[in-house]
Amino acid sequence: MADTVTLPPLVCGSCSHEYDVRELVWRCPCGGVLDVARWWRPHPPMGPAAPAGTLWQFRSALPVDFDPAITLGEGGTPIVASRTLPAVRLKLEFLSPTLSFKDRGAVVLAALAARVGVRSAVVDSSGNAGTAVAAYFARAGIPCEVLIPASTSRAKLAQIRAHGATVTLVAGSRADTAAAAMVKADAPEVFYASHVYHPYFLHGVKTYGYEIWEQNGRTLPSAVMVPVGNGTLLLGCYLAFSELVAAGHAARLPALLAVQATNCAPLEQAFRRGADDAGPVAAGPTVAEGIAITTPPRARQILAAVRATGGTFVAVDEHAIVEARAALAGEGLFVESTAAVCFAAAATAPQRPGAHWQRVRELLGRGDVVLPLCGAGLKHPEP
Repeated sequence: MADTVTLPPLVCGSCSHEYDVRELVWRCPCGGVLDVARWWRPHPPMGPAAPAGTLWQFRSALPVDFDPAITLGEGGTPIVASRTLPAVRLKLEFLSPTLSFKDRGAVVLAALAARVGVRSAVVDSSGNAGTAVAAYFARAGIPCEVLIPASTSRAKLAQIRAHGATVTLVAGSRADTAAAAMVKADAPEVFYASHVYHPYFLHGVKTYGYEIWEQNGRTLPSAVMVPVGNGTLLLGCYLAFSELVAAGHAARLPALLAVQATNCAPLEQAFRRGADDAGPVAAGPTVAEGIAITTPPRARQILAAVRATGGTFVAVDEHAIVEARAALAGEGLFVESTAAVCFAAAATAPQRPGAHWQRVRELLGRGDVVLPLCGAGLKHPEP
């Protein structure tokens, strides 16, 4: 495919140093995380037409061009009303090709990797991001190694292996897995397909927010509720909503309501303290394995985004998560436990004390809250 778009560089959020994306840099030497610089394209690029109803309908806002050889028709997931929570609408991200929202970022990373001639890739994951990267890099013909905690569900491991990726099980925590992947990512000519560190992934995920805008009659709802571990979906929403407001397509930002599991809630705790960053916390076991992140690298950005939108952070306990998963199944929606945390927050908000929960109740009272069902139940069938 002919090059039709100049790939925007990466810029360090701490020291402002810029890097050509072809250098495969994933972290600034100063320790800062990278973002995409000068990404906006005001006009759609020339090239193959993107399939209707996919995330590529927003390709003028994406930093890499559409590649028809790599797409699996990702995006365009429906929004349905909840039967038991009238104030809530559910965006069914588990209907994505690999059964999670991570497909949005993975397809953009795979298109980028193919464009710059990557020959091998590595990624760490609690399951869904590894599956998505394995699938899309298989489409791109690029060998991929997925590092994953040894405790990951068998269903997720089977899905990753089915796509032909090399699976490396790492003993210990999710943080141990990330540390092992970083060592491999520093090898020459290895592409770190990180859903946390590579900002092109975030720009793929932001199409979730663009779709909410389009499916909501080209307006933004009062609030969007998001489960948060590394914050990929929340930051993607913030990017989309900020861009829509800046372009004059929306009048104001929706409040971002961020939800964590009580047993692993570093961001919720930092938000309650009024802190600008989140330190590591002692975490307990949680059924919401996809958001069990003790030290999110983009914590500062996440906390700032929630505050900028007038949103808040709350945390839900294990019982509430399990009950919410069962309630969703009763509505015909079988999701993994991580995908049930926002529903748990919305369902239990009326009984929860405190100012942060009052903010959630206030926004739910407007009857205009969208939340994602991020991953399918078959990825982790047991509670």
